[in-house]
Amino acid sequence: MKERYIPKNLNYPYPLDTASHYIKIKMDRGIIFDSNYPYIDKSKSFKRKQGWVYFLLRCLVFHLTGIKMGLKIKGKENLKGLNDGLITVSNHIHFWDYIAYMKAINPKKSHVLVWDKNVNDKDGKLVRLVGGIPIPKDKGYKKFLKETEEFLLNKGILHIYAEGSMWEYYPNIRPFKSGFATLAKKTNKNILPMAFSYRKPSFFRKYILRQKSAITLTIGKVIDIKDLSKDEIIKRTFDEVCKLSGNSNNPYDYLYNDSKRIDGILNED
Repeated sequence: MKERYIPKNLNYPYPLDTASHYIKIKMDRGIIFDSNYPYIDKSKSFKRKQGWVYFLLRCLVFHLTGIKMGLKIKGKENLKGLNDGLITVSNHIHFWDYIAYMKAINPKKSHVLVWDKNVNDKDGKLVRLVGGIPIPKDKGYKKFLKETEEFLLNKGILHIYAEGSMWEYYPNIRPFKSGFATLAKKTNKNILPMAFSYRKPSFFRKYILRQKSAITLTIGKVIDIKDLSKDEIIKRTFDEVCKLSGNSNNPYDYLYNDSKRIDGILNED
């Protein structure tokens, strides 16, 4: 088996807590995520704008992922016949990894759960237009769950970054939060695991584009949750994401429990 590639010089300010964010939010647009907020916007004006965004994605942005990420997609055959609603789960390692995900999955059928602060930031409108659903902290949570469950029950595809936050080029799979498994059990929807992994960058990518690696998205096979407990769903999904990413000796436990960062694998040139 080919040895997996680990990006060099990982000098990002990864937090101590494995689910915490380190990206600095530059703006607060003042949006309140309460019971009046449309977590899944079905208005005609929003759908019209979203249609133009999907057009630009297909005509331009999907092609740019080859430059921005050096993207390769493997396992697309595992997407065949998935028409009854689905939860997809992956690691979160790049600002553009959801764009890469949408290149593999029909964007018109998919939504993604996102950090509420990303929707309040300067690019929040775009985050919404590509399918972002902000996760509220308190008053809006009941409505958020209701709309999300309805979306799945209506045969939608919901992507969840179970690690809880984005850590650029982080080589390990961090512990998973349990929300995706709870949602899967409640809606009786199966899980499709997938993983982002790294390839050694070319001379051009490394020294001209100044990128740490090229990126591969590998799509796994559906996990049938029917006879699995919530804990078994989390563990099996975590193990599959580790396997798909090439992390045969991943150092983290599968379940998040105020888990702390492990950096022994990180290295320098």
